[in-house]
Amino acid sequence: MEHHSDGYHSIEEREEHHPEDIFQYESFTPQAPHQLFAEDVLDLGPEPFLTYCSPYLLFCNSKVIELDVTGGIPEELWSLTSLTHLNLPRNYLTGPLSSSIANLTQLQWLVLTANALSGEVPKELGKLTNLLLLSISMTNFSGSLPSELGNLIKLKQFYFDSSGVSGAIPSTFAALQNLSRVWGSDNELTGSIPEFIGNWSKLSSLRISDLSNGSSSLAFLKDMTSLSTLILRNNNISGTIPSNIGDFKSLSQLFLGNNKLTGMLPALKNPLLHIDVSYNQLSVELPSWANNSVLATGLDCIQNNFPCLGGSPKYSDFAINCGGPKITAVNQIVYEWDNETLGPVTYYETSTKRWAVSNVGHFNELNDSQYTSVSSSQFTTLDTVLQTARISPGSLRYFGLGLENGNYSVTLHFAETAFLNPQTWKSLGRRVFDIYIQGNLVQKDFDIKKEAGGVSFQAVPKVFPTLVSKNYLEIHLFWAGKGTCCIPAQGTYGPSISAISAVPEFIPTVTSGKKSKIGLIVGIVVPVGVVSFLSLLALYWFVLCRKGPGWDDDEDMMELSINFLAYSQTLVLTVLAELLGMDVRPYTISYAELKDATEDFNPANKLGEGGFGPVFKGTLNDGRVIAVKQLSVASRQGKDQFVAEIATTSAVQHRNLVKLYGCCIEGNKRLIVYEYLENKSLDQALFGKTSLFLNWPIRFDICLGVARGLAYLHVESRLRIVHRDVKASNILLDSELNPKVSDFGLAKLFDDKKTHISTRVAGTFGYLAPEYAMLGQLTEKADVFGFGVVALEIVSGRPNTDSSLEEEKIYLLKWAWHVHENNREVELVDARLLEFDEEEVKRVIGVALLCTQTSPQQRPSMPRVVAMLSGDIEVSAVTSRPGYFTAGTSTQAVL
Repeated sequence: MEHHSDGYHSIEEREEHHPEDIFQYESFTPQAPHQLFAEDVLDLGPEPFLTYCSPYLLFCNSKVIELDVTGGIPEELWSLTSLTHLNLPRNYLTGPLSSSIANLTQLQWLVLTANALSGEVPKELGKLTNLLLLSISMTNFSGSLPSELGNLIKLKQFYFDSSGVSGAIPSTFAALQNLSRVWGSDNELTGSIPEFIGNWSKLSSLRISDLSNGSSSLAFLKDMTSLSTLILRNNNISGTIPSNIGDFKSLSQLFLGNNKLTGMLPALKNPLLHIDVSYNQLSVELPSWANNSVLATGLDCIQNNFPCLGGSPKYSDFAINCGGPKITAVNQIVYEWDNETLGPVTYYETSTKRWAVSNVGHFNELNDSQYTSVSSSQFTTLDTVLQTARISPGSLRYFGLGLENGNYSVTLHFAETAFLNPQTWKSLGRRVFDIYIQGNLVQKDFDIKKEAGGVSFQAVPKVFPTLVSKNYLEIHLFWAGKGTCCIPAQGTYGPSISAISAVPEFIPTVTSGKKSKIGLIVGIVVPVGVVSFLSLLALYWFVLCRKGPGWDDDEDMMELSINFLAYSQTLVLTVLAELLGMDVRPYTISYAELKDATEDFNPANKLGEGGFGPVFKGTLNDGRVIAVKQLSVASRQGKDQFVAEIATTSAVQHRNLVKLYGCCIEGNKRLIVYEYLENKSLDQALFGKTSLFLNWPIRFDICLGVARGLAYLHVESRLRIVHRDVKASNILLDSELNPKVSDFGLAKLFDDKKTHISTRVAGTFGYLAPEYAMLGQLTEKADVFGFGVVALEIVSGRPNTDSSLEEEKIYLLKWAWHVHENNREVELVDARLLEFDEEEVKRVIGVALLCTQTSPQQRPSMPRVVAMLSGDIEVSAVTSRPGYFTAGTSTQAVL
C-alpha cells in the first residue's frame, strides 16, 4: 500500500483525521511501480490540467488546486470517464457547470470550492451515484438545489455553504442516509428545516442558516447523539431546546443564535468548547463548569446600566483607532489607541473611563485566533486609521462612556483588507455582519466590499445620527452567520472595523472634561477686533496731536495703519487657533519665499482670478507645488474674509476639502497658500474648453465626494460650518479627479441652538437657496441647495443658466423638473456621455430635486444625501415642483 507524503494511505483517511480542512485537500499521484496507463494534459490557464490514470490502482485523479486558473472548464474534461477524483478548488473558474459532467459516472470526489462558477446547479449531478464528497461551497451558483441530488445515496459529505442557491431543501434528500457532514449556511434557502434530517443518524456536523418563510423546531435532534457541531443560526426556530442535548458527548459547538427559542437552556454536563444562544428568549443558567476565568467578570462601566459618569458627564466626543496605535488622522481627529489583546470572551476599559470594548466569540477551527488585523497595502485614501482593524468571529461592542446627552454624529470607518481584488479566488470572499447602535439595527447584512463598489482597500465611512439619552453610546457589530468562512483562509469572517468617531451635533458644555470653547469665540475674538479698531483710532488721534516736522501725513500714517492692522489680524488668527483647538497654527510663509516660488508672480503662472484676487501657481523650496491666492488691494471682500478663510480651512481637514499650507501677512500683503490641484475646477472640466473628459463613473464619484465634504463641514467636524458658496467653480479636482471643496472666504460658523441666522446675502446667483437669497436666512440647508444645483450640472454637463439654449432649457432646474415630470430624466444627461448607469443617473437627479426644494425643512441633510447617493437608503419621492417655479415668481431673481 502506498502512502501520501503526509503519512495517510488515502484521501479518505486524511479526511477522517482532518475533516475541517476540506479546502486544503491535495490529490496525489499514484506511486505504483507500474507504468501509468494514461496521462492527459489539458490547456487550462497558466498551469496544465493534470490527470493521472492507473489500471492497477483503478484510480484516476485530476488536480488543479489554488492556481488561479481563469475561464471556463474545458469540454475535453468530460470525456475522461475514468475520473474518480476531480479537485478544482481555489481557482477563478467562471461560467456554468456543464451538464456533460454526467459522463463522469466513476466520480467519487467533486470539489469546486472557491470558484466563480455561475448558473444553476446541473441536475445531471444526480447521475454521479458513486459520489462520496460533493463541494460547491463559495461559488456563484443560483436557483434551487436539484431534487436529483437525492439519488446520491453513497454521499458522505455535502458542502453547499455560500453557493448562492435558494429555495427549499428537496424532500428527496431524505434518502441521503450516509451523510456525516452537511454545510449549507449563507444561502437564500426557504421553508423549514426538514424533519427527515433527524434520520441522518451518522451526521456529525450540521450547519444550516438563514432559512426564511418558514418555522422550525428542534424536535428532530433528539436522537442525533453523534453530533459534534450544530450550527442553526437565523432559521426562525421556535420552541425549546431538546432536554437531552446535554447527553450529546461529542458536541463541541452549539450555535443557535437569532431564533425564537424559549424555555431554559438544558443542563450541559460536558464543557462545550463554544456555545452561542444569543438573540433568543431563553432563560440561561450557566453550568458550574462555566464559572471560570474566561468569563468577563468584575466589569465596572459596561454592565449594570452603565453606571460610570451617569448623570455627571465628562465627555462630548471620542475617537478610537480600532486595533491600532494612537494617531492623528487627516481630518485632525485624534484617534486613541486600541491595541489591547482581546480573547474569545474579554473586555477592555480605558483608564479615563472614556470608552470600552468587548468581544465574544471564537473563530471556528482555529486554535491561535487573532482579534486584530494589520494591512500594509495602499488605500485609496490618506487615512492611516484604515491600516488596522479590530475583528471578531461573533459579537464586537464599543461603548462611549460619560457622554453629555444629546444628538451625535457617529462615524464608523471600514475597509476590507482580507480579500484581494479580481481576478483571483481570493477575491470571492464576502464579509457580512449587522450593525446595531443603541440597540437598534441600523444596517443589516452589511458587506464592506460591496459597499465600496466591489473593491477592497477602499475607505468606507458610514455616518449614523444617534441620540445619547443616558450618558452612554453602544455600537454593536454582530455576525449572524452570513458571508463566506474560509477565503482566503479559515476564520475569515465576522465584523471588522478600522476606526470610530462620535462628535456632538450640539454645542457641548463639556469637551474632554473642559468647558466648551465655541461660546468664547464671539466673546474674545470680537473684542480683540473692537479693541484693535479703537486702538487704531486712538493711535490716529495721538499722531494728529503730536506729529512733528517731516511727518508725511499720507504715507507715514498709511504705513503705521497697515503695520498695526497686520499685527491685529495675526492676533486674531492666534486667538482663533487656540479657541478652535488646532494642533498647529496656520503656518506663515514669508512674502519673499512666495515671490520666489511664483517667479515674482509671473503672469505666465496665473491660474485665474476671483473676487478675492488673482491666484498663482508656484513651487516652494521643498518642492511642493502650491496655489497662492493674493488679496487685491482693491478687493471688496477684504480682510475679514481673509481671516475667515484661513481660520476655517485650518480648523477643518478632510479628503474632500482643499488643504491649506499656510498664509502670509506682511505689511499690506495678504496671501493664502493652498495645495495645487492640477485639474483645476469642476466648472472648467464640465463647461470649459479642455481635453479633460469626465465619464459617468468619475462624475458620480465627484458628486459623492462633494457630498461627503459638505457632510463633514455640517456634522462631522468639530465646528458646524456653512460654506455659503457651493458652486462648480469652488470644487477643485486633484490628479486622480478626486473633488475638493474650496474657497471658505464666505463660510460661517453655525450655532445648533438657532434655527437660522440672519446675515448679509453672499454667494453666487444660480446656486442661492430661496430663503437665503430673498430673506437672508442662513442654515446649512443653503449649502444643500447649492449642492443640488451642482449635481444637476454634473449630470447635464452644462451651467445652471445658459441663455444660448431654447427658452424651456435656459434654466437647468426648470428643465430638470420638466423631464422628471415626464419620466424622461435620461434626456438631461450630457450628450457627450455615450455610456452611463441609468439607475445612478436617476438617483442623482432625484437627490438633486430633493435638495432644491423651496422649504429648507423639505431638503435632506448632507449625511442623508450621502446615504441616498451611496444606495444605503432609498431616495425619497419628489412629488411637486418647488414654489419658486409657480406663476408670478421670478425664477431668475431666485436662481
